[in-house]
Amino acid sequence: MDASELQPITQFIKAQVPFDSLTDSVLERCCKNLTVGYYSKASAIVPLDETHPQLYIVRSGAFEVRDNEGELLDRLGEGDYFGFPSLLSGEKVSNRVQILEDGLVYHLDPQTFDHLRVESREFDRFFNRAFAKRLRHQGRFKAKELATTSRVSTLMSREPLVIDKNASISKAAQKMRLARVSSVLVLDNYNEKIKGQQKLCGILTDRDLRNRVLAEGLDGQLPVHQAMTTRPKRLTPNSLVFEAMLLMSEHSIHHLPIVEDEIPVGILTSTDILRGQSSQPLLLIGEIERQDTVASLISVSKQIPLLLQNLISADARAEEIGRVLTSVTDALTRRLIVLNQQLLGEAPMAFCWLAFGSQGRQDQAACSDQDNGLLLAHEPDAAASAYFEALSKAVCAGLDQCGYIYCPGDVMAQNPQWRLTLKQWQQKFASWVNTPEPKALMHASIFFDMRSVYGPSSLFDSLQDEVLANTKNNDIFLAGMAGNALIESPPLGFFKKFVLERDGREVKGIDLKHKGNALINDIARVYALSAGIKEVNTAKRIRELIELNIINRKDALNLADAHEFIAHMRLSNQGYQHTHSQEISNYLKPQHLSSLVRHQLRDAFKVVHDAQAGIKLKFTRSF
Repeated sequence: MDASELQPITQFIKAQVPFDSLTDSVLERCCKNLTVGYYSKASAIVPLDETHPQLYIVRSGAFEVRDNEGELLDRLGEGDYFGFPSLLSGEKVSNRVQILEDGLVYHLDPQTFDHLRVESREFDRFFNRAFAKRLRHQGRFKAKELATTSRVSTLMSREPLVIDKNASISKAAQKMRLARVSSVLVLDNYNEKIKGQQKLCGILTDRDLRNRVLAEGLDGQLPVHQAMTTRPKRLTPNSLVFEAMLLMSEHSIHHLPIVEDEIPVGILTSTDILRGQSSQPLLLIGEIERQDTVASLISVSKQIPLLLQNLISADARAEEIGRVLTSVTDALTRRLIVLNQQLLGEAPMAFCWLAFGSQGRQDQAACSDQDNGLLLAHEPDAAASAYFEALSKAVCAGLDQCGYIYCPGDVMAQNPQWRLTLKQWQQKFASWVNTPEPKALMHASIFFDMRSVYGPSSLFDSLQDEVLANTKNNDIFLAGMAGNALIESPPLGFFKKFVLERDGREVKGIDLKHKGNALINDIARVYALSAGIKEVNTAKRIRELIELNIINRKDALNLADAHEFIAHMRLSNQGYQHTHSQEISNYLKPQHLSSLVRHQLRDAFKVVHDAQAGIKLKFTRSF
């Protein structure tokens, strides 16, 4: 390799942590020993030599590192590394590296790698810490004390009993008896020769046979589809066991089809779960559902901070912690509604309790306040208005006593401004969309992340469907939303220094919520509303944007990783604050961080900065 070829390589390597800690002479010798490899996406996998490991330095392209069970360990782009675990441990290469985009990669031999570790303590520390982080990630999903760290695929039965929808009920019952199971999945046009290709259309269980066949005196020769449960609840194999348990508990079902692209790949039963472990979060939710007074419910809610600390200690992913905590909040809300209805009587009409903001997105952490509203089926009379006023005030007061403080902006169901009929809510959203003034755009950041946690889904769907129809491809509204999302920026100044928040008395630190995750929420929201995507969880929105090819896959994965990393830093910091009896906040003081974590945090904020530039170009350039 001549000097002209070596110069750009040296410039690139010198700019990377931890190579920037090397002296010029050591760096020059290092770069002379590098070899270059080009990896095409068409090859799918990087061919790693199991017995001769080396350090791989990504110059361009995108890669995923997965363990031998297919679990994602890391996503890599420019300036990232792989191959170092085997160099440090001396063990054979066991992970697989998938090629997402064509890439150029530099190779560093083990002898030079070991020499650099001896030459530079910073270099050695960097890769040892990276190795420790990788081990933590690998072990994260192997912890068995919490169902949040287990996947449905670990418990489900992988060869479920299936039958064609036109087969007789009698034949289905015979198949269930022979297989000694209590359910059979029903397929459309089932053909034994093309097994694994037909989509699920229903499920027939012992309960269906009792209630819909025997109790009704039906002929056993009738087709299965006349007795089956249509559109059964279902999950994917990668879903959390906790989610499955919660779904089964909420809907009083004992059989859950597991599907991929609507094709059944397994079934999970309550018996399967009993064979597994108990779940601390689900036990807490079960305890919530058993309380028969508001006072006892408030007492049970005192366990929530401990649950959060346990989840943080278990090193669960931030996305999963958010879903678990929000599920507990949802359960508390539903139970407060039920208990207060027992006091007030049956509701005079159908209604939905709406959750907005972090509860709507399912990304709650510590310090969550209330953001909620009430959706009424139609215009209430005086008596109905009084009923819903009493109900909403009682539920909001109960949530406040359970630790979810009143919303400082009064966005709560107890405020009549947010206790509206379906028509009124539709008009309210239409006014925000059609007249995107600053106040309307401020509301959009709260109200457009909404879910129904209680009430008929059809009522909520009527609202959400019209809202998304109004926002999809609405250039003026989306330009306003994008502009609003650009008001704040990531806390990066010149020379890659963090910009710290100050309140006049002291340095608070980096605001990880408002200058990090909130910005990513804003970006994902703009894209999702432009495409009519129903999901409100930020990570799920990003995944749908990838599937619809709305965002470049590499950029979207970087944004998802930045969201997870910043959220994980925020939760870890709150865990530290709790352990050291400090006030819980969203502020992180960078002097407490290692050089490695500082580097990773800067990279995450740079991703946010680039994503903001992306929505500015896409949505505001014509205005």
